[in-house]
Amino acid sequence: MKILLIFFTFSLISGAVRCVSVTGYSGGSLLVDSQKTWFSANTKSFNKLPEWRSIMNDMKHDKWINNGKFTLFRNNEGNLMIYIRGLNEHDAGGYWIGVLYKWGIDMTLNVEEDSCCKISKRVMVNIGETATFSCAYSQNHINDPKIIFKEGKDSIETIYSTSKKTERFSVSDDRRNKLMTVRITAVTPDDGGVYLCGVWINRHSYSYSIINTVHLHISMAPVVRREGESAEIFCPYDSIYKSKSKSLCKGKCSTRDRNTLNETVREEKETKTDRLTLNDDVTASVFTGTITGLTAEDAGKYWCAVTLERDVNY
Repeated sequence: MKILLIFFTFSLISGAVRCVSVTGYSGGSLLVDSQKTWFSANTKSFNKLPEWRSIMNDMKHDKWINNGKFTLFRNNEGNLMIYIRGLNEHDAGGYWIGVLYKWGIDMTLNVEEDSCCKISKRVMVNIGETATFSCAYSQNHINDPKIIFKEGKDSIETIYSTSKKTERFSVSDDRRNKLMTVRITAVTPDDGGVYLCGVWINRHSYSYSIINTVHLHISMAPVVRREGESAEIFCPYDSIYKSKSKSLCKGKCSTRDRNTLNETVREEKETKTDRLTLNDDVTASVFTGTITGLTAEDAGKYWCAVTLERDVNY
């Protein structure tokens, strides 16, 4: 019965099936543009061939479906994208990806060994500074265009490519050393996150990108003052948090173990105690803490926090 059901399902879209061949590297990731429509209301299926092992099946979602290292999502053009992380030799082989009653793809994945893609990098940079990171690529892709993505909660957006250039982002390509270098000037907290840098391979009926991963962490520069002086701690935040109460904490700043020095309330944009003043500039989206009459005991790590319902996002 199961075999008959599978055959019947495929026969409904057999006229729309086409073949795709992609190549990735062990340790790296792969992003494939099916150039086929997502169709939110229709079931998505993702199977490993030839045994038809189900990776995703009977799943509907408006934009994003995830199962371990495999992700299907809708891009800004409405196409279904296939994202596979952390490739290894066992991932090689055939796959079937389809949208019920609409279309299907037979995809052949080749996984090759190359030192270019085995390293996931972590980069730290202070707010306002320039972030720089480099990504190696294989000798086979010297002449392919370079592209940068950023991974979101339920999306992967193109940040930089030959057809899309962003003011603060630039990419240089050292073909001799097979290295692409990314520069982001005047970084903000929103620039933090997971970046995917790679090369873009364009075929007649589809395109795909070979990906390296970079985790960019944004921090505040150290504040250095003398005893008796004043110190200002500036904390930019996303504009969606304008109406939320803010806190300044010394040490940990979490729901369970919270050492809150003071906090603003939603109705008031400034609070003040003996030596501490907190100000929330909702127009500029900057939360500021000013400490006067500094003593040696004031030294340490501070957290700025935004209260979200019962939890603290800091």
